Amino acid sequence: MVDNRYATALVIACVLSILATVYLSVAIGTQHWYQYSSPTVRGEANVSELRSLYDEFMTGEFDEKTYGDTLFRLNGTVGLWWRCVLVPPSAHWDKEPDAKMTLECRNFTLSEQFTPKYKEPGNHNSGEDMLRTYLWRCQFLLPLASLALVVLAGLIGFCACLCRSLTPTLGIGALHLLAGLCTLATVCCYLAGMDLLHRVSMLPDKVDGSLGWSLYLALISSPLHMMAAALLVWAARSHSQNYYRMTAYRVA
Repeated sequence: MVDNRYATALVIACVLSILATVYLSVAIGTQHWYQYSSPTVRGEANVSELRSLYDEFMTGEFDEKTYGDTLFRLNGTVGLWWRCVLVPPSAHWDKEPDAKMTLECRNFTLSEQFTPKYKEPGNHNSGEDMLRTYLWRCQFLLPLASLALVVLAGLIGFCACLCRSLTPTLGIGALHLLAGLCTLATVCCYLAGMDLLHRVSMLPDKVDGSLGWSLYLALISSPLHMMAAALLVWAARSHSQNYYRMTAYRVA
């Protein structure tokens, strides 16, 4: 028989875990981790240059320098799996300055996720930047590891419910704690990687960068997983101590 306090803690932990998992999944699947604010397109020469950047961005080969410059100049947003730019729907950009902008995106393929980063973006002769390379790979792998840990915890919890046992609860709490730490590490790797990128690729004049809502969703999901872990560990430890007291009382 489970005490009402433990049952309440388990229910709250389940709700927190579901919320955290939903937030993290949305964050992984959206591109608003970091966004750039660019000045309005003016002048025919400037328009031609931006059109060239946009065409290379959408159809060209993967190159950090090329897509980075396009993101800087065209109000770009970049996430873990997507990179997007805001462009007018018409081909005549200079003739419709007030046209409604549309979001055009390209995804990072699996091979692109593991592409090395260079000390000078776009210059393969400058040598590989090991720190930026592994930060990028970590920001890609860690959220997947976090989701995998939560799924594993859910499967163990489902089996525990079928067996009517609280014994695995401590392990489930530990898995949630690891998931929260992986998510937090993802955000830290992303921020560190963007900071290093901006050190080697200076932003153009009048271009500003800011954190997007997708990153904040991931940041929120981390403490939610940790709170769920704390409740699960408390329920497991308290129930175990109470069980041993009752056993000792019966023996006495």
